[in-house]
Formats: sequence, structure tokens, C-alpha cells
Amino acid sequence: MIILLSFLLQFLLKGGLLLENVKELLTEAPVIAAVKDDFDLEKALESECRVVFLLYGNILNIGDLVERVHQHDKLCIVHIDLIEGLSNRDIAVDGLVKLSCPDGIISTRSSLIRRAQQMGMLSIQRAFLLDSMSMRSLLSQVEANRPDFIEILPGVIHSAIAEVVLKSNIPVIAGGLIRNKQDVIQALRAGVIAVSTSSQEVWEM
Repeated sequence: MIILLSFLLQFLLKGGLLLENVKELLTEAPVIAAVKDDFDLEKALESECRVVFLLYGNILNIGDLVERVHQHDKLCIVHIDLIEGLSNRDIAVDGLVKLSCPDGIISTRSSLIRRAQQMGMLSIQRAFLLDSMSMRSLLSQVEANRPDFIEILPGVIHSAIAEVVLKSNIPVIAGGLIRNKQDVIQALRAGVIAVSTSSQEVWEM
């Protein structure tokens, strides 16, 4: 049943429906639970967060982890770069789908973002903004790839985030160093659609 539901979500995404639904969901519940271990996952599943970013796992347990998230009626987005046992080649996306059928992926790698899009999956391009060069590189990548969302780290560099929001015309998620309500408010004011955080206190805001 979980596999069928995930493929249904992917089918809807191809028709442009899921993406709009996800945008609406994030507008209503803009805090995303970013989980790094089993303890965090358990807390995330008990939280009001509607979307979970899986930042850990391996090829042996990723199917079970994704299924647990789906069983709690939450969207599950897997950071494919962090899954042990998967390569950094395009085929890793195909492998992840066979292993777990997540609703989408996060990656810093443009080739994996493109492959996810070809497979009808939600795609989130993650980027670390360190200087003006990384800003130019990001804007060039997203212009070429057009991911569904961009995740900017750290999530507290509000002026840079606002610039990406303005220039990319792609929904932006702020992640990293989001530790309290004020961080969330400032990120939203910068124009992001949502924030991702491992802070359980923020999950319960």
C-alpha cells in the first residue's frame, strides 16, 4: 500500500498537482522536521510537522525508514547524498526508488536533481552559501535544472536568502542554524516558503 501511494504521489507530481499541494502544505505548516537518527525520527513522527527530511540511513534500512514516515501520513524527502551505500551517479536515484519510494530527494548534485525530475519525483537542490561565488554558482545551477525547491544553508543569512528568492523564482527552504521562533519568523520574512530544522523545540512551535 505504501509503495502504491508513493507512486500515486509521483504520478500527480508529473501532472503538476503534487507540487502545488506541497507548496500549499508548506505554507500552512512551514516547519520541516530534519532528522539525523532514530531518536529524532520518533520525535518527528509525533510532532505536528507534515514533512520530514531524512538525513540518515543506508541501503539496508532506508525502505523501513521511509515507510515509517508514510505510515504517519507525512511526506518523506530523502537526502540522497547522505544515504550510505548509494553512489553519486544518476543510477542512485533509481536505486533509491526501488528501495524505498520516497516522495522526493534532496541533493547538492545537479545530475541527481535532474534524474529525480525525470522520474517524476520532488526535487530539492541543497546549497551552502558561503560567498558571492557560491551565490553565482547556485543561481546558474538552478537556472539550468529548475528544481522544485531550493534549500539554503545556513538558514539565518536572510539577505542572501532574500536575493535567491528574488532571482531564482523557485520556492526556497531555509535550513541550518534554525534554533528558535525568531529564526523562523526572520526566515519567513526573507521570503522562504518553509524552514527545515533538527530542533525539536521548533517542531513543537
